[in-house]
Amino acid sequence: MSVKVKDLLKKVRLNLVYGDPDMLEKEVVTSDIARPGLEMTGYFDYYSPERIQLMGMKEWSYLTKMTSHNRYQVLSKMFQEDTPVMIVARNLEIPEEMLQAAKEKRVAIMRSHVPTSRLSGEISAYLDSRLAPRTSIHGVLMDIYGMGVLIQGDSGIGKSETGLELVKRGHRLVADDRVDIYSKDESTLWGEPAEILRHLLEIRGVGIIDVMSLYGASAVKDSSQVQLAVYLENYDTSKTFDRLGNNAEEFEVSGVSIPRIRIPVKTGRNISVVIEAAAMNFRAKEMGFDATKTFEERLTNLIRENEVKK
Repeated sequence: MSVKVKDLLKKVRLNLVYGDPDMLEKEVVTSDIARPGLEMTGYFDYYSPERIQLMGMKEWSYLTKMTSHNRYQVLSKMFQEDTPVMIVARNLEIPEEMLQAAKEKRVAIMRSHVPTSRLSGEISAYLDSRLAPRTSIHGVLMDIYGMGVLIQGDSGIGKSETGLELVKRGHRLVADDRVDIYSKDESTLWGEPAEILRHLLEIRGVGIIDVMSLYGASAVKDSSQVQLAVYLENYDTSKTFDRLGNNAEEFEVSGVSIPRIRIPVKTGRNISVVIEAAAMNFRAKEMGFDATKTFEERLTNLIRENEVKK
Protein backbone atom coordinates (compact mmCIF):
# COMPACT_ATOMS: atom_id res chain seq x y z
CA MET A 1 0.00 0.00 0.00
CA SER A 2 1.09 3.57 -0.61
CA VAL A 3 -0.10 6.97 0.49
CA LYS A 4 0.19 10.10 -1.57
CA VAL A 5 0.18 13.64 -0.25
CA LYS A 6 -3.21 14.22 -1.92
CA ASP A 7 -4.65 11.27 0.07
CA LEU A 8 -3.45 12.87 3.28
CA LEU A 9 -5.01 16.18 2.25
CA LYS A 10 -8.39 14.51 1.78
CA LYS A 11 -8.48 11.96 4.60
CA VAL A 12 -7.13 14.13 7.42
CA ARG A 13 -9.10 17.18 6.22
CA LEU A 14 -6.17 19.54 5.77
CA ASN A 15 -6.14 22.85 3.93
CA LEU A 16 -3.72 23.28 1.04
CA VAL A 17 -1.69 26.50 1.39
CA TYR A 18 0.79 25.85 -1.38
CA GLY A 19 1.27 22.97 -3.82
CA ASP A 20 0.60 21.96 -7.41
CA PRO A 21 -0.73 18.59 -8.70
CA ASP A 22 2.79 17.18 -9.12
CA MET A 23 3.68 17.93 -5.49
CA LEU A 24 0.47 16.26 -4.31
CA GLU A 25 1.53 13.08 -6.16
CA LYS A 26 4.53 12.62 -3.87
CA GLU A 27 4.41 9.41 -1.86
CA VAL A 28 4.63 9.20 1.93
CA VAL A 29 6.91 6.22 2.64
CA THR A 30 6.88 6.15 6.44
CA SER A 31 4.30 6.69 9.16
CA ASP A 32 6.87 8.47 11.35
CA ILE A 33 6.24 12.19 11.79
CA ALA A 34 8.99 14.73 12.47
CA ARG A 35 8.62 17.71 14.80
CA PRO A 36 11.61 19.78 13.55
CA GLY A 37 12.59 21.38 16.85
CA LEU A 38 16.35 20.65 16.78
CA GLU A 39 16.49 21.49 13.10
CA MET A 40 15.26 24.98 13.90
CA THR A 41 18.51 25.48 15.86
CA GLY A 42 20.58 24.32 12.87
CA TYR A 43 21.25 20.74 14.02
CA PHE A 44 20.67 18.45 11.01
CA ASP A 45 22.92 15.47 11.83
CA TYR A 46 20.01 13.03 12.23
CA TYR A 47 17.43 14.82 10.12
CA SER A 48 14.98 12.54 8.28
CA PRO A 49 13.71 14.48 5.23
CA GLU A 50 11.50 11.58 4.06
CA ARG A 51 9.17 12.09 7.02
CA ILE A 52 6.17 14.40 7.15
CA GLN A 53 7.27 17.61 8.85
CA LEU A 54 4.78 18.88 11.44
CA MET A 55 5.11 22.33 12.91
CA GLY A 56 3.32 23.26 16.12
CA MET A 57 3.26 26.27 18.41
CA LYS A 58 6.74 25.64 19.89
CA GLU A 59 8.46 25.33 16.53
CA TRP A 60 6.52 28.24 15.07
CA SER A 61 7.30 30.47 18.07
CA TYR A 62 11.02 29.73 17.81
CA LEU A 63 10.94 30.30 14.06
CA THR A 64 9.30 33.71 14.35
CA LYS A 65 12.04 34.91 16.72
CA MET A 66 14.73 34.27 14.14
CA THR A 67 15.94 36.84 11.65
CA SER A 68 14.49 36.59 8.16
CA HIS A 69 17.84 35.42 6.74
CA ASN A 70 18.33 32.67 9.35
CA ARG A 71 14.71 31.59 9.00
CA TYR A 72 15.12 31.13 5.25
CA GLN A 73 18.44 29.27 5.67
CA VAL A 74 16.93 26.78 8.11
CA LEU A 75 13.76 26.20 6.09
CA SER A 76 15.68 25.91 2.83
CA LYS A 77 17.82 23.17 4.38
CA MET A 78 14.78 21.48 5.89
CA PHE A 79 12.84 21.34 2.60
CA GLN A 80 14.45 18.67 0.42
CA GLU A 81 13.35 16.81 -2.72
CA ASP A 82 12.16 13.76 -0.79
CA THR A 83 10.31 15.80 1.86
CA PRO A 84 6.65 14.90 1.22
CA VAL A 85 4.90 17.83 2.91
CA MET A 86 5.09 20.45 5.63
CA ILE A 87 2.00 20.63 7.85
CA VAL A 88 1.35 23.59 10.15
CA ALA A 89 -1.07 23.08 13.06
CA ARG A 90 -3.40 25.50 14.85
CA ASN A 91 -3.89 27.60 11.70
CA LEU A 92 -0.63 29.37 12.48
CA GLU A 93 0.55 32.01 10.04
CA ILE A 94 2.85 30.76 7.28
CA PRO A 95 6.13 32.75 7.18
CA GLU A 96 7.06 34.19 3.82
CA GLU A 97 10.43 32.43 3.99
CA MET A 98 8.65 29.07 4.29
CA LEU A 99 6.67 29.72 1.11
CA GLN A 100 9.84 30.78 -0.69
CA ALA A 101 11.72 27.63 0.35
CA ALA A 102 8.72 25.44 -0.55
CA LYS A 103 8.54 26.92 -4.04
CA GLU A 104 12.25 26.42 -4.63
CA LYS A 105 12.32 22.82 -3.36
CA ARG A 106 8.81 21.98 -4.61
CA VAL A 107 7.35 20.86 -1.28
CA ALA A 108 3.64 21.28 -0.52
CA ILE A 109 2.49 23.19 2.55
CA MET A 110 -0.74 22.33 4.37
CA ARG A 111 -2.44 23.75 7.42
CA SER A 112 -4.99 22.59 10.00
CA HIS A 113 -6.89 24.25 12.83
CA VAL A 114 -6.44 21.14 14.98
CA PRO A 115 -4.02 21.28 17.97
CA THR A 116 -0.62 19.77 17.23
CA SER A 117 -0.77 16.66 19.45
CA ARG A 118 -4.22 15.67 18.22
CA LEU A 119 -3.28 16.33 14.61
CA SER A 120 -0.15 14.20 14.99
CA GLY A 121 -2.26 11.35 16.40
CA GLU A 122 -4.76 11.54 13.53
CA ILE A 123 -2.04 11.53 10.88
CA SER A 124 -0.16 8.66 12.56
CA ALA A 125 -3.31 6.54 12.89
CA TYR A 126 -4.15 7.05 9.21
CA LEU A 127 -0.62 6.31 8.01
CA ASP A 128 -0.22 3.26 10.26
CA SER A 129 -3.37 1.71 8.81
CA ARG A 130 -2.53 2.57 5.20
CA LEU A 131 1.16 1.63 5.25
CA ALA A 132 0.86 -1.55 7.33
CA PRO A 133 1.85 -4.75 5.42
CA ARG A 134 -1.21 -6.61 4.09
CA THR A 135 -1.80 -10.36 4.16
CA SER A 136 -4.33 -11.66 1.63
CA ILE A 137 -6.65 -14.31 3.07
CA HIS A 138 -9.15 -16.37 1.07
CA GLY A 139 -12.57 -15.96 2.63
CA VAL A 140 -15.52 -13.66 3.27
CA LEU A 141 -15.43 -10.84 5.83
CA MET A 142 -18.79 -9.80 7.25
CA ASP A 143 -19.83 -7.16 9.74
CA ILE A 144 -22.33 -8.96 12.01
CA TYR A 145 -23.91 -6.82 14.73
CA GLY A 146 -20.93 -4.47 14.47
CA MET A 147 -18.38 -7.27 14.84
CA GLY A 148 -16.03 -8.41 12.09
CA VAL A 149 -16.39 -12.14 11.33
CA LEU A 150 -14.03 -13.83 8.87
CA ILE A 151 -15.66 -16.83 7.16
CA GLN A 152 -13.20 -19.38 5.77
CA GLY A 153 -13.46 -22.88 4.36
CA ASP A 154 -12.66 -25.10 1.41
CA SER A 155 -13.47 -23.83 -2.08
CA GLY A 156 -17.10 -24.44 -3.03
CA ILE A 157 -18.33 -25.04 0.52
CA GLY A 158 -20.66 -22.03 0.39
CA LYS A 159 -18.82 -19.08 1.93
CA SER A 160 -20.15 -16.50 -0.54
CA GLU A 161 -23.68 -17.94 -0.41
CA THR A 162 -23.55 -17.69 3.39
CA GLY A 163 -22.36 -14.10 3.07
CA LEU A 164 -25.28 -13.31 0.77
CA GLU A 165 -27.74 -14.82 3.25
CA LEU A 166 -26.21 -12.73 6.04
CA VAL A 167 -26.62 -9.60 3.88
CA LYS A 168 -30.30 -10.47 3.42
CA ARG A 169 -30.57 -10.80 7.22
CA GLY A 170 -29.40 -7.19 7.61
CA HIS A 171 -25.65 -7.59 8.08
CA ARG A 172 -22.93 -5.97 5.99
CA LEU A 173 -20.44 -7.31 3.48
CA VAL A 174 -16.86 -6.11 3.84
CA ALA A 175 -14.99 -8.39 1.44
CA ASP A 176 -15.57 -11.51 -0.62
CA ASP A 177 -13.06 -14.01 -2.00
CA ARG A 178 -9.95 -12.02 -1.00
CA VAL A 179 -9.64 -10.24 2.34
CA ASP A 180 -6.62 -8.00 2.88
CA ILE A 181 -5.78 -8.18 6.58
CA TYR A 182 -3.29 -6.03 8.45
CA SER A 183 -2.29 -5.44 12.05
CA LYS A 184 -3.53 -2.04 13.20
CA ASP A 185 -1.68 -2.41 16.49
CA GLU A 186 -0.25 -5.21 18.63
CA SER A 187 -3.68 -6.64 19.47
CA THR A 188 -6.00 -5.60 16.63
CA LEU A 189 -6.54 -7.02 13.16
CA TRP A 190 -8.31 -5.04 10.47
CA GLY A 191 -9.65 -6.26 7.14
CA GLU A 192 -10.66 -4.64 3.86
CA PRO A 193 -11.45 -5.77 0.31
CA ALA A 194 -9.16 -5.66 -2.69
CA GLU A 195 -10.13 -2.52 -4.61
CA ILE A 196 -11.16 -4.50 -7.69
CA LEU A 197 -13.57 -6.62 -5.59
CA ARG A 198 -15.08 -3.85 -3.43
CA HIS A 199 -18.85 -4.39 -2.84
CA LEU A 200 -18.83 -7.42 -5.17
CA LEU A 201 -19.91 -10.98 -4.35
CA GLU A 202 -19.44 -14.07 -6.54
CA ILE A 203 -22.23 -16.64 -6.48
CA ARG A 204 -21.68 -19.85 -8.44
CA GLY A 205 -24.35 -20.26 -11.11
CA VAL A 206 -25.31 -16.58 -10.93
CA GLY A 207 -22.02 -14.78 -11.41
CA ILE A 208 -20.75 -11.57 -9.84
CA ILE A 209 -23.31 -9.35 -8.14
CA ASP A 210 -22.94 -5.79 -6.88
CA VAL A 211 -24.22 -5.93 -3.31
CA MET A 212 -24.37 -2.16 -2.95
CA SER A 213 -26.51 -1.77 -6.08
CA LEU A 214 -28.87 -4.61 -5.18
CA TYR A 215 -29.23 -4.11 -1.42
CA GLY A 216 -28.20 -0.51 -0.81
CA ALA A 217 -25.37 1.32 0.93
CA SER A 218 -26.35 -0.13 4.32
CA ALA A 219 -25.42 -3.63 3.07
CA VAL A 220 -21.71 -2.91 2.62
CA LYS A 221 -18.80 -1.61 4.66
CA ASP A 222 -15.37 -0.52 3.43
CA SER A 223 -13.38 -2.06 6.30
CA SER A 224 -13.87 -3.76 9.64
CA GLN A 225 -11.96 -5.03 12.63
CA VAL A 226 -11.54 -8.81 12.44
CA GLN A 227 -12.57 -10.26 15.81
CA LEU A 228 -13.72 -13.81 15.11
CA ALA A 229 -12.81 -16.43 12.49
CA VAL A 230 -15.28 -19.14 11.44
CA TYR A 231 -14.08 -22.14 9.46
CA LEU A 232 -16.69 -24.08 7.48
CA GLU A 233 -15.94 -27.74 6.79
CA ASN A 234 -17.90 -30.68 5.45
CA TYR A 235 -19.68 -32.72 8.09
CA ASP A 236 -17.90 -35.99 8.78
CA THR A 237 -19.01 -38.43 11.50
CA SER A 238 -15.39 -39.43 12.01
CA LYS A 239 -14.48 -35.89 13.09
CA THR A 240 -15.03 -34.51 16.56
CA PHE A 241 -16.59 -31.05 16.72
CA ASP A 242 -16.75 -28.79 19.77
CA ARG A 243 -20.15 -29.10 21.46
CA LEU A 244 -19.64 -27.20 24.71
CA GLY A 245 -17.75 -24.14 23.53
CA ASN A 246 -14.44 -25.05 25.16
CA ASN A 247 -12.58 -24.75 21.89
CA ALA A 248 -9.31 -22.83 22.29
CA GLU A 249 -8.34 -22.74 18.60
CA GLU A 250 -6.89 -19.48 17.29
CA PHE A 251 -6.27 -17.88 13.93
CA GLU A 252 -3.07 -15.83 13.64
CA VAL A 253 -2.13 -13.13 11.14
CA SER A 254 0.80 -10.70 11.43
CA GLY A 255 1.52 -11.86 14.95
CA VAL A 256 -2.02 -11.16 16.20
CA SER A 257 -4.33 -14.03 17.20
CA ILE A 258 -8.14 -14.13 17.25
CA PRO A 259 -10.48 -16.99 18.28
CA ARG A 260 -11.55 -19.43 15.57
CA ILE A 261 -14.43 -21.88 15.63
CA ARG A 262 -15.18 -24.73 13.23
CA ILE A 263 -18.72 -25.26 11.98
CA PRO A 264 -19.71 -28.50 10.19
CA VAL A 265 -21.71 -28.01 7.00
CA LYS A 266 -24.33 -30.48 5.81
CA THR A 267 -27.72 -30.43 4.15
CA GLY A 268 -30.42 -28.93 6.35
CA ARG A 269 -28.17 -26.70 8.45
CA ASN A 270 -28.80 -22.96 8.17
CA ILE A 271 -25.18 -21.86 8.37
CA SER A 272 -25.91 -18.13 8.30
CA VAL A 273 -28.10 -18.44 11.42
CA VAL A 274 -25.42 -20.53 13.13
CA ILE A 275 -22.73 -17.93 12.34
CA GLU A 276 -25.03 -15.18 13.53
CA ALA A 277 -25.51 -17.03 16.84
CA ALA A 278 -21.75 -17.66 17.10
CA ALA A 279 -21.08 -13.94 16.74
CA MET A 280 -23.64 -13.03 19.40
CA ASN A 281 -22.28 -15.75 21.71
CA PHE A 282 -18.73 -14.46 21.24
CA ARG A 283 -19.83 -10.93 22.11
CA ALA A 284 -21.68 -12.22 25.18
CA LYS A 285 -18.49 -13.95 26.35
CA GLU A 286 -16.56 -10.72 25.86
CA MET A 287 -19.10 -9.03 28.15
CA GLY A 288 -18.73 -11.75 30.78
CA PHE A 289 -21.76 -13.92 29.95
CA ASP A 290 -20.40 -17.41 29.27
CA ALA A 291 -23.09 -20.02 28.60
CA THR A 292 -20.53 -22.87 28.78
CA LYS A 293 -19.41 -21.73 32.21
CA THR A 294 -23.03 -21.48 33.34
CA PHE A 295 -23.73 -25.01 32.11
CA GLU A 296 -20.64 -26.39 33.87
CA GLU A 297 -21.63 -24.69 37.13
CA ARG A 298 -25.15 -26.12 36.89
CA LEU A 299 -23.74 -29.57 36.12
CA THR A 300 -21.39 -29.36 39.11
CA ASN A 301 -24.22 -28.32 41.40
CA LEU A 302 -26.41 -31.14 40.11
CA ILE A 303 -23.67 -33.69 40.78
CA ARG A 304 -23.22 -32.36 44.31
CA GLU A 305 -26.95 -32.51 45.00
CA ASN A 306 -27.09 -36.12 43.80
CA GLU A 307 -24.15 -37.01 46.01
CA VAL A 308 -25.86 -35.47 49.04
CA LYS A 309 -29.03 -37.45 48.33
CA LYS A 310 -27.05 -40.67 48.26
